Amino acid sequence: MTDTPPRRLRASLTGLVAALIGVGCVVPSLPDGTDAQPPPRAPQSQDPQAGTTGPANTTLDGTDTPEEFRQDVADAQRLTERYWEEQFRAAGRRFQPVSRVITYRRDGEVTCGGQAVPAANAVYCPAGDYIAYDENWSFGAFRQIGDAFVFYLMGHEYAHAVQVRLGLRHTFTIQQELQADCMAGAYLGDTVRAGRLLLEKGDLDEFRAGLLAVGDDPDQPWFEQGAHGTPEQRIGSFFRGYDRSLAACELGG
Repeated sequence: MTDTPPRRLRASLTGLVAALIGVGCVVPSLPDGTDAQPPPRAPQSQDPQAGTTGPANTTLDGTDTPEEFRQDVADAQRLTERYWEEQFRAAGRRFQPVSRVITYRRDGEVTCGGQAVPAANAVYCPAGDYIAYDENWSFGAFRQIGDAFVFYLMGHEYAHAVQVRLGLRHTFTIQQELQADCMAGAYLGDTVRAGRLLLEKGDLDEFRAGLLAVGDDPDQPWFEQGAHGTPEQRIGSFFRGYDRSLAACELGG
């Protein structure tokens, strides 16, 4: 892959709602009931080679247009795939990107292993080796929260794909999800340290504030299917990965 121009995140992640269960992420409605108009339907796959040329340093201009949304999705996918390709190569292994990243708008429009993927959702489906996201919901989240949401979401979903590629097994959902948070943190931290993604002052606090919003409810048993971890556990997992890279994520091998 060619070098990716550095990206500068502009976002407050406060209020981010991304509960991650099973094969991917299942998320409730945006906290203020935002019903944003979606962008035009994007192609059913993102070209990982698209958009790799440009100025040496890209600073987002603060807009929240459909065009910027689509570019952020493509950039997040490209950065994530480049990161994992490099990690696999360093370990003497070949990395296979997910087969596609697709969009949908309605319950049941996309299925995974014969089960309908619900609206207001983003998932990694191991049966089809794809990432799918509800473009209505994700564009609304992008407008309300900012582009950091897109980069975190893609990082977490790709972490699930990497778990499958590495043959990682977990007894409880909470283990799978906290590890994916750690892996997303490692990807973002390493990408920032490599100079490919630029953070502004306060962005780390905004990541922390956003992760506070995605923890399980206090009455959620940790051992139940779909448990993700308390806000403190999720913050801890993400920032262990962010600060210490993949060594903190218990990938084994």
